[in-house]
Amino acid sequence: MAESKKTLTVTQQVKELIYDIQNKAYLTGQAREAGGMGYQAASNMQASDDDENSYQIRRSLANAFSSLKSLLGEYLNEDKTTSDNLVNKEIDNDGELSLEFLLPSNYNNASADSLGNGIHAYLVDMALGDWFTITNKEDAQTYIAHSAVSLETVKRALYKRSRPERPTYE
Repeated sequence: MAESKKTLTVTQQVKELIYDIQNKAYLTGQAREAGGMGYQAASNMQASDDDENSYQIRRSLANAFSSLKSLLGEYLNEDKTTSDNLVNKEIDNDGELSLEFLLPSNYNNASADSLGNGIHAYLVDMALGDWFTITNKEDAQTYIAHSAVSLETVKRALYKRSRPERPTYE
């Protein structure tokens, strides 16, 4: 019997990821300032589009993406044979990050949205954890811990299977 796999492609818009990272960094800085942190320290937590901030956020996102590919390698369909230390062109140019999964034929397609949303959350949380390791160590652990929760959501969605259908006879 021929093997029939399903292909599922998850695409993440870099602009959306960067916006989410910057927005969460901004809101976290606002909350810390309201909680008594000095305005200068709270301001330094907030990521911007300035070159020095943007490069670090994009590097962190690239690291999170490559880490995720390694963690999900069991089902990832990738034919890359080389690697370098450059930030992905897609990340540098606000393109798309794409993951193509080759899944068993009984994969439950209803989990595709959960898989995509979990991947988004994981990438954002890991990048924020890296950002806050530099700018505010107390918050870094919160985001790193949340990335582990997001990764579990991703794995749960990746391993969902549909119940087999009973054959019918005429």
